[in-house]
Amino acid sequence: MKTGLLDAFKKEYQLLLNRELRGLVERLDAPSVIKDSMIYSLEAGGKRIRPLLLFATLDAFGIDPKKGIQAACAIEMIHTYSLIHDDLPSMDNDDLRRGKPTNHKVFGDAIAILAGDALLTYSFEVINMLSENFTPPSAKMKLVIEMAKAAGAEGMVGGQVADMEGEGKALSLEELEYIHIHKTGKLLKFSVVAGAIMAQANASLLHNLSAFAHHLGLAFQIQDDILDLIGNQQLIGKPVGSDTVNQKSTYPQLLSLEGAKAALENQIKLSKDYLEKTDLNTTLLNEITDLVASRDH
Repeated sequence: MKTGLLDAFKKEYQLLLNRELRGLVERLDAPSVIKDSMIYSLEAGGKRIRPLLLFATLDAFGIDPKKGIQAACAIEMIHTYSLIHDDLPSMDNDDLRRGKPTNHKVFGDAIAILAGDALLTYSFEVINMLSENFTPPSAKMKLVIEMAKAAGAEGMVGGQVADMEGEGKALSLEELEYIHIHKTGKLLKFSVVAGAIMAQANASLLHNLSAFAHHLGLAFQIQDDILDLIGNQQLIGKPVGSDTVNQKSTYPQLLSLEGAKAALENQIKLSKDYLEKTDLNTTLLNEITDLVASRDH
């Protein structure tokens, strides 16, 4: 595969994902307001990094990425639910998300909470829609267990709690990394691991891909911290400096801006080092890694 393939890949699979997400919600026998709220946030935009990682992992194994569409949708539903809840007044109290009013600003707090709940619970039904010809029951069970861990108290939720408890405190680098590894990294890592599970990867490949995704997740969050300090508000779609306002510790705060940039470069290098240890076609995964390092929103 030649360099630059990611642009075409993103376009094709983002369109596929968006169409599938809308269809999955529209088919629900549920009040229209909750479906409208779910779709509003699912279609708010975003980079779709997590589904793209799953698709690219399947591609690396020579598997048609379309076979993972339900798993990709499930991951994006969980990610979207977390953003809806993060934006609530009781948490980050944000008015904008990706340049649009946040869900609770449009639908009210109660519907926003329930839309997040609906997306989370539906994600587990959706991942079970994977064809058993491609994903046997034992693999589906493993996917469900790993997704629950990534999204729950041992993963994203635990990281969110630590993030809130850390507001107004001078955190150590180790404490900050715990937050980022759990709040952001665990679900991102699952996106790669899910592709490996579906591809029936051996233990060595699973280890190297997991390590790749671990370092990529840290890189993603370090760049988030950097953009919150020096990013373009119009590109990011929400006010910059929110970490400062919320008194959150960040990589630039602990390491300086230049130190954070150096840490980002190191995590990207480690990610690529682990990719090189596989014998897979990792062109797309490498390009996504470069995208994470250079993104401006």
